[in-house]
Amino acid sequence: MNDWLGLAGKTVLVTGFKNKKSVAWHIGKKLLEAGAQVIWTVRAPERQAELTKLAPQSRVYLCDVEQQASIDALAQSLHAEQVVLHGLVHSIAFAHYRPMEDGSPRPFHATARQDFLQAIDISCFSLMALAQALQGRLADQASVITISISTTRMASENYGYMAPIKAALDAAVVFLAKSFAARGIRFNALCPGLLKTSASAGIPGYLESYLFAEQATLRKKALATEEVGDTALFLLSPRSSGLNAQSVVLDAGMSVNYFDRDLVRRAVRPDPA
Repeated sequence: MNDWLGLAGKTVLVTGFKNKKSVAWHIGKKLLEAGAQVIWTVRAPERQAELTKLAPQSRVYLCDVEQQASIDALAQSLHAEQVVLHGLVHSIAFAHYRPMEDGSPRPFHATARQDFLQAIDISCFSLMALAQALQGRLADQASVITISISTTRMASENYGYMAPIKAALDAAVVFLAKSFAARGIRFNALCPGLLKTSASAGIPGYLESYLFAEQATLRKKALATEEVGDTALFLLSPRSSGLNAQSVVLDAGMSVNYFDRDLVRRAVRPDPA
């Protein structure tokens, strides 16, 4: 096997598996194909059972990142087994969307305090908590990546309060990279455009946004989750050693193409109903 990426035999912890559509699964699957040893964490026993069938060669641990005791137990298990991690994939996010009575997105200013705090705990602070707990398991020069979004500067009403939380995640990456710099451990955020995952299906009005985003890409073709997996492998590999504290946008050119002639035409001269 041509190991250009240098991942064969390396051990990587992948968090956030939900099902075969999830970003975590696509990254972990590609790591296995590259010859890496993958350790997984999931939140629920039923997902542990499902993942054990999908990846029987891998160890699957339960870890609820809302519970510090669960994170500590994971760290203790990896320590007891003398696991050395060359990479960590943080692919965890959660938001409790509460639409208005008519089904429309709730205005940002009406975000409930408990929803915001829970979302930032699970989606952002969990990366910090895992880095702290697993610092003794991370090898020098290890690579840590988290999954963010292509832009937090677009006020998408249906995505709502998760955009500021992802902005906090992007900032946390920078500070974690500084904290671990002495050991050469890198932290980067992979920031994809809109994807077709089961998690995104829970966002109100997501399908319409997804279809628009597809037409806004330069290639007129939506970003595939497999492409996120490919880029993640590069960021996890020694081949990306010069990348640190970065937000790597992966959006098939969507962010430069909002004034595409066809999109403008349809906006100002919509087809008659």
